[in-house]
Amino acid sequence: MTSVTRTQRSLPYPLGVQVRDGGVDVAVAAAHADRVQFCLLEPDAPEDGDRWSERRIDLPNQTYGIWHGFVPDVRPGQRYGFRVHGPWDPRRGHRHNPAKLLLDPYARAVVPPERLRPELYGHQVGPDLIGPHRSPDHRDSAPFAAHGIVMPTPSNLVSTKPRTPWARTVIYEAHVRGLTKNLPGVPEALRGTYAGLAHPAAIDYLTGLGVTAVELLPVHASHSEAHLEARGLTNYWGYNTLGFFAPHPAYAATTDPAAVVDEFRQMVQALHAAGLEVLLDVVYNHTCEAGVIGPMLSFRGLDAATYYRLDGDGRDIDFTGCGNSLDATQTRVVQLVLDSLRYWVQEMDVDGFRFDLAPTLARGRNEFHSDHPMLVAMRVDPVLAGAKLIAEPWDVGPDGWRTGQFPPPFAEWNDRYRDDVRDFWLTSGARVANGEIPGGLRDLGTRIAGSADTFAPGRGPLASVNFVTAHDGFTLADLTAYDVKHNHANGEDNRDGTDNNRSWNHGVEGPADDPVIVAARRRNIRNMLGTLLFSAGVPMLVAGDEFGRSQGGNNNPYAQDSPVSWLDWELEEWQQDLLATTRHLISLRQRFAAVHPSRFFSGEHGPGGLRDVGWFAEDGSEMTMAHWSDAQRRMLQVLFAEPAPGSAPLGPGETTGSLLLVIAGASKPPTVILPDVPPLSSYELLWDSAEPRPPAPGGSAVLPPATEIEPSPDSMRLYVAR
Repeated sequence: MTSVTRTQRSLPYPLGVQVRDGGVDVAVAAAHADRVQFCLLEPDAPEDGDRWSERRIDLPNQTYGIWHGFVPDVRPGQRYGFRVHGPWDPRRGHRHNPAKLLLDPYARAVVPPERLRPELYGHQVGPDLIGPHRSPDHRDSAPFAAHGIVMPTPSNLVSTKPRTPWARTVIYEAHVRGLTKNLPGVPEALRGTYAGLAHPAAIDYLTGLGVTAVELLPVHASHSEAHLEARGLTNYWGYNTLGFFAPHPAYAATTDPAAVVDEFRQMVQALHAAGLEVLLDVVYNHTCEAGVIGPMLSFRGLDAATYYRLDGDGRDIDFTGCGNSLDATQTRVVQLVLDSLRYWVQEMDVDGFRFDLAPTLARGRNEFHSDHPMLVAMRVDPVLAGAKLIAEPWDVGPDGWRTGQFPPPFAEWNDRYRDDVRDFWLTSGARVANGEIPGGLRDLGTRIAGSADTFAPGRGPLASVNFVTAHDGFTLADLTAYDVKHNHANGEDNRDGTDNNRSWNHGVEGPADDPVIVAARRRNIRNMLGTLLFSAGVPMLVAGDEFGRSQGGNNNPYAQDSPVSWLDWELEEWQQDLLATTRHLISLRQRFAAVHPSRFFSGEHGPGGLRDVGWFAEDGSEMTMAHWSDAQRRMLQVLFAEPAPGSAPLGPGETTGSLLLVIAGASKPPTVILPDVPPLSSYELLWDSAEPRPPAPGGSAVLPPATEIEPSPDSMRLYVAR
């Protein structure tokens, strides 16, 4: 054991391990500790990673709860951790145990544990990892623990961020591994990795689809829960963070832990070069240490009473459903989150973040505050000023549903949009098929217009991230094929996952041979895609929905690192048709500025003579309150006026023209009369959801206003009006 003299200059910030001439500056927050040791690890033999020699160095300085010192002769590539001495007083939240090697929360590269085992628990457990959590365990965890890697000072990064405006953004939610695991054209060695996502085959697909941003499921270093490991499964989604600064090494093609960082940065640069933004799904609400009965890997051993929300008996207060909640009332937790966000923006060049279970980050003692210090800090931070910030506006704590209540510049996942679009095309469609009252159009119209009932006027429709599906829940194809979840492969007796699917199997559960049922399912997939892409707001598409991917009815495949979750690129003919349709719809959305409003529609006449949005019945007359109140009504025409001249410059590829959506949700739709609204003089069909493929360019007739058309049952059409 060695020590560092107090005369050697060191500062309590920045936290983590920073390389400088002659060694490293070390700083770690452990406010209730009596002593902190910086531990350098070397394998006893190069081929033996189970036995480690260790040099322990006392950090000599303690400033406001941060232990720090300069340690000479430490170089990049060195494995390290911390041992923390202090009180073991579980009822007060103190679980210091120097037998346990702890991961630096600020480690830029991480070697995670291979699996959980008794030595990784701060308290005594048996082989089943279960035991009373009050008594400390004195076995050394170093051979099995997570190790940090000392990283060199990052090279200067020339940012290449595309900076796509919100109005032009189309988000594609994807998993690094699942997207490219089977993607043709990606070399086998690169499939399922950051390098695979950076490969031209992946980038060509994404740019050909037309999306502008890739939102990656968690890429922070993570670890699986004990109950999954016991069943031979893993936490595939990664919502179980181990380290908030390190890319997850299992998604890298390289086996060098330090090189993982470079591979991630190169992926971001390659996507940027293609004009694609990179958004990260981040989990700052909890860690992988679970509740007090969980392992001691980092935060719990450093300072559980600071990092975690605890009750009067030292047990975790859980707003996340994952066993613990990080305590956002603590300055060190706010600092951790802000430091992590800045790091990913500045050093990794990412473009934005989607915050998992975001209300947990904005709770005081228990209640949610839109002016919480955490949110204020994110809003005013100059490094984050240009980043896209998206809140998942719910958690599982009391009063956890907060859609519409986050402050600007946050956008939010709009679950009201998801539910109302599903309800109109699926659950209401099922009611019609059963001879019941469907429920009307009011909610659908509100969602198409940007959800002004949900987002304050100062935020506008671009605060709404519209989605019909996300990683959790049924895929778009499964929404049309299953009434109930089929999650048995997860090993939880089908208890996991939501039962509120708002789906419709169209008469048969699972795969069907009846051509009428098959056609209806595929038409409703197209209907939901069309609704999503021609609503005001920011659309989000889930990887694989563009060609009808199925998960076999599993609506919670968080533990399925298997073909259930990986995209299957061997497309049937109908899937190729659907992919062509999705590309066509995204292209149309990007072309027409009429569906990119930054303010809520007023319904007033503009300089061009049209209302900014017009609502018409099937006979071409304007919708009345009686129409909107009619629970039987499923026919609607929506006219989005092109922006008035000089109102805003057109973006790249945008063109003029108003757009007319004709929604025919009836099983026997009546004749529809196209609105006769001066100064419009023509309508040209751009797309019809009744057709499996998009129309050939220039193949549609130009129709005058007041023309009668006959839409197919349960379908929608899109016209350009000039």
